[in-house]
Amino acid sequence: MICKLKKSLYKLIQSPRQWYKSFDSFIRGKRYTRSHYDPCVYYNKLPRGEYIYLLLYIDDMLIDSKRRSAIDKLKKNLSSEFEMKDLGEAKNVLGMEIERDRRSGKVSLTQMGYLQKILQRFNIDGDTKSVSTPLAPHFKLKATMSPNTVKERECITRVPYASAVGSLMYAMVCTRPNLSQAISMINRYMHDPGKGYWEAVKWVLRYIKGT
Repeated sequence: MICKLKKSLYKLIQSPRQWYKSFDSFIRGKRYTRSHYDPCVYYNKLPRGEYIYLLLYIDDMLIDSKRRSAIDKLKKNLSSEFEMKDLGEAKNVLGMEIERDRRSGKVSLTQMGYLQKILQRFNIDGDTKSVSTPLAPHFKLKATMSPNTVKERECITRVPYASAVGSLMYAMVCTRPNLSQAISMINRYMHDPGKGYWEAVKWVLRYIKGT
């Protein structure tokens, strides 16, 4: 038997797409423009030449504008169409903490909580010695360091290599560009890492612990 749904159900594969299409249609109907560079960023030019921006990530939103009245109006429009909850001033988004220094007019992003969880997950605890560089010069990573014996391959399969590298890559993209060179090295042989590669990953984690 086949059922044709009249509307999407939560957690179906198509649901996020259907939600995005619904939201996109609504917000563009309010004369917001979708960014050519990121389809989850919308903006609208206000009468006085200022802008209001809406950033969408699945069902989380960030709204930004110098004009408070424009923000309140957009919130009211959204609430009339969608069931939503106003969490007030943004403090966290996608694993990043937002820090404001209103006196100096600065906004900064940090991932301290996210990085601490990574260290706990991969057993980098208080007794682990930290290091001062993202990757030391003695790590000469190359293809010949991949496992050569059945025992070596069994050993590396018990290591969460891909998970650790993926977690580090997210931090690099968001707030830690200083990890770029090190992660580009440990990411090259993701398909067949050896013991030396895992030692390099742990070195990067120890660097994060110290910073």
